[in-house]
Amino acid sequence: MNVNILCVGKIKESFFREAVAEYAKRLTRFCHFEVIEVAEEMLTVEGSKQIDNVKEREGDRLLAKCKGTVVALDLKGKQLTSEDFSHMISDCMTAGESTITFVIGGSYGLSPRVIEKAKSSICFGKMTYPHQLMRVILAEQIYRAFMIKEGSVYHK
Repeated sequence: MNVNILCVGKIKESFFREAVAEYAKRLTRFCHFEVIEVAEEMLTVEGSKQIDNVKEREGDRLLAKCKGTVVALDLKGKQLTSEDFSHMISDCMTAGESTITFVIGGSYGLSPRVIEKAKSSICFGKMTYPHQLMRVILAEQIYRAFMIKEGSVYHK
């Protein structure tokens, strides 16, 4: 199984990079895990039209890298328990999918075209998280999902 986190921008803080790397290392026993970054589009002038343009340009980059079953992280998505998330990943595996790609948008969110491409969209709550932290949270939940599937005591 290939599990990808496809996201906009790079992680600047070393502690976030180290945390994602730790979960990537742990995940090697379950899957091939990769974080794929696309360039962040800079907003030159504030305004809704410009924000839509930024989301579309980032969306083009994301869509070019989407593989397999695509799951968008979106505030309008379905909120899942860790067990539900584990079942979602297991269902993809059972259905014969070899790749699942989780997509995290940029500062202004995802292009509607990316959300339409996704098989499903999920939400990690109504709070706003820094995109770099969201990568850590998502990587941990992917690891937790595999541990739940295995019946490990990691998930208490």
